[in-house]
Amino acid sequence: MDQPPISDYAFLSDCRSGALVGRDGSIDWWCPDRFDGAAVLGRVLDPAAGHWRLAPLAPSRVERAYRPDTLVLRTVHHTPAGSVAVTDALAAESGARGHELGMNSPAVLLRVVEGLTGRVRMGLDLAPRPEHGLLTPYLHEQADGSVLAAAGPAVLVLAGTGPALRADRDRVRQEFTVAAGETVGFTLAYAPAYGGPPVRLDPVAALTDTTRAWQAFRESHHYEGEYVPQVRHSAVVLTGLTYARSGAVAAALTTSLPERLGGDRNYDYRFSWLRDFASTMRALWVAACPEEASRLFAWAARSIGRIGDAPVPVLFGLEGERDLSEHDCPHLRGYADSRPVRLGNDAWRQRQLDVPGEVISAVWRLHEQLGDTLADELAEMVVGLADQVAATWRLPDRGMWETRDADRHYLSSKVLCWVALNRAVALAPQLGGRADPRRWAATRDEIRAAVLREGWNDRVGAYTGAFGSPELDASALLLPLVRFADATEPRMRATIEAVERELGAGDGLVRRWSTDPAGFLLCSFWLVECRVLTGERDRARRLFERLLGHANDVGLLPEQIDPGSGVHLGNTPQALSHIGLVNAAWRLTDPTTS
Repeated sequence: MDQPPISDYAFLSDCRSGALVGRDGSIDWWCPDRFDGAAVLGRVLDPAAGHWRLAPLAPSRVERAYRPDTLVLRTVHHTPAGSVAVTDALAAESGARGHELGMNSPAVLLRVVEGLTGRVRMGLDLAPRPEHGLLTPYLHEQADGSVLAAAGPAVLVLAGTGPALRADRDRVRQEFTVAAGETVGFTLAYAPAYGGPPVRLDPVAALTDTTRAWQAFRESHHYEGEYVPQVRHSAVVLTGLTYARSGAVAAALTTSLPERLGGDRNYDYRFSWLRDFASTMRALWVAACPEEASRLFAWAARSIGRIGDAPVPVLFGLEGERDLSEHDCPHLRGYADSRPVRLGNDAWRQRQLDVPGEVISAVWRLHEQLGDTLADELAEMVVGLADQVAATWRLPDRGMWETRDADRHYLSSKVLCWVALNRAVALAPQLGGRADPRRWAATRDEIRAAVLREGWNDRVGAYTGAFGSPELDASALLLPLVRFADATEPRMRATIEAVERELGAGDGLVRRWSTDPAGFLLCSFWLVECRVLTGERDRARRLFERLLGHANDVGLLPEQIDPGSGVHLGNTPQALSHIGLVNAAWRLTDPTTS
C-alpha cells in the first residue's frame, strides 16, 4: 500500500471544511468549499488525486501535537542537519471570535515553517487535482511570486514569503533552506472559478489570529467532569466537524475510507444524520455548549420541514439538502485499493424507523434543559412524527446500520419507536390540541409488549438484533441507555453479558454483529455506559481507558479499529466515536444522567 495508515492523519478545520495532514507533511484531503464538496487534494483516495507536501528532504523523526484547545497542528521534524517546526491550519476569518468561528471562513490553508536548530533543506510539492482528481489544472506563475492553478470550477493560489515560486507542467516543486530562527510561510487559497479572487493572507499573522480564534472559542465552553483533557479535545473535534453556517455536524470528514481494507463497504459520511441526533445534542450540551446544540436542533427542524406520509429523512446535506443520490468514482483507486469510491449516500432513500425517536428525544431533552414553551412549528413537528410512528411502527425497515439487502423488524428500530411515543406523551402538555397522548400511550405500550415478546430470544438468552433472529447485535445495548430497560434487570444484564462475550473483540472493542470485521467504537462506548448502569463503574472505567488508547497520536478516533492490528478503519475523524467518548465520560461522572 502506497498510502499512509489512516491513523497517520491529523485533522484541520475552519468549520466550513476540513483537511487531513499526514505525519509525512502531506495534506492529502481538502474539499475547500464545504465538507461535502469536491476535493482539490484527494491523495487519501488515490495517490494521483492531489496533495501538498511540505517537509524536510532528509528522513526525519516526527513529533506533533495540536496547540491547546485548537485544531492548529504543530509538527516538529528532527533531521541529522537540524530541526524545523511546520504549523498547519485552515484560516479563520480575520478577527472571528466565539461563535463567529467558521461563519465566513476564507478557504485558505496556512503552513508556516520555523527553523529550530541547524539548517534544514525543505521540499515543497503541490499537485492540485480539482473535482476529486478528475482535473489537472493549468499553472500560471504570477508577477508577485505566487502560482495560480485553474481548472473547472476551482481556482487556487499558492503564495509564500520566501523566493518566487516556480511551476512545473502540473505541479509546483520547490526546495529551500530554513536556518535556526528563520520563518517561511505559505498559503493555498481557494475561490470558485467564476466568483471573486482567492483571499490573500499573511501566513504568520493569519496563523496567530486563527489560533486565538480557536482558543477564545474554547475559553467560553466549560466541562466539569471526569477525563477533562479527552472530553475537551473531543469537543474541539466536534466543533471542527460542525458546518458553522447551518449548525449541522458532519458525521465524518471523509468519504469511502473502508471498513475493511480492500472491501466494498465504503460510504460517504460527509453529511448529517438524524439517526444520531439525540446523542449528538447530548454530547454538545455536556462538552461544548447549549448554543451549539440549539443551532443543530434549529437546522434539523428546518431541514425536516412539514411532516407528511413519507418516511422521515435519514440524513441531509449540511445546508438541509434532501437528495444525496450516490454515485461511484471509477477513476479513483480507493484507499488501499478499496473500491468503489462513493460520493453521496443512498441511505437517504431508506426507511429507518428509529429516526423519529431520535428527533422527539432531542425535543424532549431541549425542553428538559431549557424549560421553554415549544414553538408552534416545533410542536406540530412532534405531533406529526408521533402520529407517523403510531401508524408505521409495525413495518420492517433497514435499521440503524443501514443495511442494503432486505427490510427486517430490527429491535433497535422498535425500541426507538417506543422512545418516540414515550417522549411525545411526556411532551403532550406542550403540544396543543392535536396531541393525542392517550392513543400514543396505548401504542407505546403495544410496542413495548412486542419488543419484550419478540425481541427476546430464549435460545440465545439475550435480546437479538431483529425479531425472530438468533443473531446478536450491539445495538441492543441501547435499551438501558434510552430508559427502555433497567440495566440490572435479568434479561438486560444477560444481554449485556452476551454482547461483551460474543461480540467483544478484545482491548475494549465491540463489534456490531458477529461477522463485523472490526470493533465499532460507538458500540464500545455504549458498553462502557451499560457497565456504569449495572453498577460496575470500575469495570466501566477500565474499558473506557482501553478505548482511549485507540486514539492516534493527536487524539483522533476513526469509525472502527481492527482488533488484531489496532489499525484505524473507516471514515475519520468520526463524530460518533468522539460523541461516544463524551457521553461515556459523562456517564462515568454522573450515572443518573439522561
